[in-house]
Order: sequence, then structure tokens, then C-alpha cells
Amino acid sequence: MTAHRNEQDRPPRRVVVTGLGAVTPLGLTAGDFWHGLLSGTSGIGPMTLCDPTDYPCRIAGQVDDFNPSDYMPAREARRMARFSQLAVAAAMQAVSDAALDITQEDSYRVGVLLGNGNGGFPTLEENCRILATRGGMRMSPFFFPMVLPNMAAANVSHYVGAQGYNSTSVTACAAGNSAIGEALQVIRRGTADVMLAGGAEAGISQLGLAGFAVMRALSTRNDEPQRASRPFDAQRDGFVPAEGAAVLVLEELERARARGARILCELAGFGTTSDAGHLVQPQETGASAARAMSDALSDAGLSPGDVDYINAHGTSTPINDAVETVAIKRLFGDLAYSVPISSTKSMIGHSLGASAALEAVACVNSIVEQRVHPTVNYEWPDPECDLDYVPNTARAVNVNAALSNAFGFGGQNACLVFTRFPE
Repeated sequence: MTAHRNEQDRPPRRVVVTGLGAVTPLGLTAGDFWHGLLSGTSGIGPMTLCDPTDYPCRIAGQVDDFNPSDYMPAREARRMARFSQLAVAAAMQAVSDAALDITQEDSYRVGVLLGNGNGGFPTLEENCRILATRGGMRMSPFFFPMVLPNMAAANVSHYVGAQGYNSTSVTACAAGNSAIGEALQVIRRGTADVMLAGGAEAGISQLGLAGFAVMRALSTRNDEPQRASRPFDAQRDGFVPAEGAAVLVLEELERARARGARILCELAGFGTTSDAGHLVQPQETGASAARAMSDALSDAGLSPGDVDYINAHGTSTPINDAVETVAIKRLFGDLAYSVPISSTKSMIGHSLGASAALEAVACVNSIVEQRVHPTVNYEWPDPECDLDYVPNTARAVNVNAALSNAFGFGGQNACLVFTRFPE
């Protein structure tokens, strides 16, 4: 057992998942999201949140039909960037799903830790246009409270009444896992008893689109949006931008038992590393990613042979998918060929700071329902990606332990382990 979990020779505080919330391109609840994943449905379509005419990628995984006034007064919603709106919606769903009444708790023992990559990019772009064309004094007075990345966690705290530990993880594509893993540590060390943890992103804008387009990171398969995201497929050509939010309710085990909470699974392990290398391309050897996976398993007291399912980072970019395959082989050896692996991004695209949180919801449901969702659009095998990616059709799997990978720009890697909780 590692020192950080047992500094005073006390048994570690175990952490369980008791609630889920999600707002996604496949539906506006965690349940709709999961059913869409199992059915192999794609939530990707033409981009409408901004005008993509001048860009090579004109498709996205958007959260359609979302109405923030379902969760907050319309006046307050107008003063909040979309990523915060999505976060509040997911958090309120999660609290309801967990049957958690924070007003009956010590609210200073309930915290919030969310991941985010870009903050309010569309709002930033809008106000920069105002600055350039009409002058800075015509900008919104709510500009800063809208765009800062920490405002999702701040708004969630406000709307659910959580007054305890509050923080934001800004580790790009790994941010959702970083937030959930750090929330695990917050509960373990006794700083909080309950944490709302996850991620939110709503960066679809010309600013974000242009930034990724000039890097040639995006798919250009505009004529067939639902077939554009194809992780591990030989014809993958880039990721599809997306948005969304997901929040998990994490609780210290004995506290959850005491209130009679429904326990979905245990959050058992967290590992994080840095490539300390290229800022936007993964380490070709996969060593750092493999170490993050290994550390997460060690933290959970497990070995590679205990893993029944891997939810891959699986972005649909040529380099990432090949390197992730190398990293899995590096850690698992011959076992890599027998572990089911799937990419949630094949159906919803890449929502950056929200993506790993959405994938955590998928992992929890895989354990609850003993099924894993497919990697859709897997049609053309790639010799460099030769593992079992659960192609195109969901599968019944005995999932006692699920490993979830997230590897972000900056070479920041974060992995989680969820385990089945005995009835």
C-alpha cells in the first residue's frame, strides 16, 4: 500500500460512486447517453453552433435541444457560459440520481472538482469581436465570470449548495480523469466526505475550430458525419470536436452505507504521469501512458490480469490510437489481446475536458450492467492497432474492473480504475 494512502497506519477511506449525471450529444441524461452508446448510435452531425464554412472540418458532436432554463432561471443562464450551464445540469442530475440532500448534510464536507480545457471559448470569441469592432467598454460586464475555466465548479457549488473543497483541473483532454482522481484523493485524506467530480466543455466556436484545424488534428469527413470518428480504424483522419458534461457523485463508503445510498461501483485507483516531451503528440514508446495505467492499477491493488475492460482515450487521430495501442501492449503484454477495449469518442467525438468524465460514466455503467459499448465505424483493420476494440456491436462482458484512459495535450496522462462493489 502506498504511503499517501496510509500515512498514519489507518485503513484507507474507500470511495464509491452513488450518482451519475450527463448532458451529451447522445442525450440529455446519463441514461439516454448509455442507451445510445449500447445501441452504437452516433451523435455527430453538421456543426451549427458556429459557422464552419471556411474550415476543413464542419461537423461536431453537439448537445442539441439543451435548455438551460430547465435547471436555472433564464436570467441567470444568460450570465453563464455554456460550459457552466452544462456542468450545472449534469451536477444537478447526479445529485438527484444519488438521492443526496445536501441541505441535510454538513455542506462544508461536500466539495466540487471539475475538469475543463478551454473555459468559455465562444464567449471569449464573441467579446473579442466586440472589443475589435465596438470598443472594450461595450463588452459584457459578465465577461470574466463567464469565461474563466473555474467557473463551472463555482456555479455547480452555488446551485447544489456544496461549500467544501472546490477546485478545477485544467489538463486538456485528461482533465475529466484528473478531476475525478483528485477528488478520490480529497476524500481519502479526509478533506471531504462527498465530492461532485467530472468535467465540462463547450468550446465549439470559430476560435476553437481554427486552432485545431491549423494543426490538422480534425476529421474532414464532412459528407458522412456519423462515420467520421473511427478510432483505431486504418482510415481514421482526425478527431471530431464535441461538447458535453458529466458529473459523478463520489462518497466515502461508510458514509454512503450509513445513509442507505445505492452504490454503483467503487472508484479504486488513480494514476497520473507526464510525458515530459512533445506538447501535442504522445510519447511514441507509450512508456509514460503505460506508467499512468500501471500506477492506477497499483493504487487499486490490482494487476493487469485483473482488468476486464479498457475504455480507451481513442481519439481517432492517426498518432494517438497507434501510441495508445503500444502503451497497452507495453503494460499488458500478451494479455492485451484478450481485454475488450472500446472508444466512447467513436460515437460522440472528442469533448476535451469533458471527454474522460463522460467515459467514466460509461465505465460505471459497464460494471453495473455487465456490458461494454462498441467502437463504431471500425471497418478497416490497421496493422498498428491490432487489439480487440469491440467493433461495432455492444458485448456482454463480466466486468469486475474497468480501466479508463485519458491522455492530454502537454503530455499529461490520467487513468482511473473502477471496480465492482459486492452486493
